Amino acid sequence: MIDVLLADYRNPAHARALVELLDSYARDPAGGGTPLASQVLDELPEALAARPQAFSVLAYDAAQPIGLVNCIEGFSTFACKPLVNVHDVVVLASHRGQRVTQRMLARVEEEARVRGACKLTLEVLSGNRSALRAYEREGFAGYQLDPAFGSAMFLQKKL
Repeated sequence: MIDVLLADYRNPAHARALVELLDSYARDPAGGGTPLASQVLDELPEALAARPQAFSVLAYDAAQPIGLVNCIEGFSTFACKPLVNVHDVVVLASHRGQRVTQRMLARVEEEARVRGACKLTLEVLSGNRSALRAYEREGFAGYQLDPAFGSAMFLQKKL
């Protein structure tokens, strides 16, 4: 039986599950193919715990952690309400195709509603077709304000 729950960053089992799952994602080609730095592994749970706008959802198959979604609350100036960015989505290869992502996203949506959020946002690589299909099944879609200006794009500038 798969259980989905809100992570407690100060719970050692949850903290360990978080960094192990995130590191497995980072090592995967879809996550960049590079393990997380030891500093990140050591400090991430405490750093997230210090940020009230952060929350994570974990999925377990019995005692085995199998899935993770990290979220960061932002703010929509157009709606004057919080929004929740789904920042990382991880499901171990052994459990893909079992709708674990959908169950975790349902829990994310529940927490976002509790926080009064107006929307969920996420980014996905265009070549990650299975993830894109999973997100679309859950109601995520690209967006545009005016078709004349085209679709929104995600950009970054590393500091």
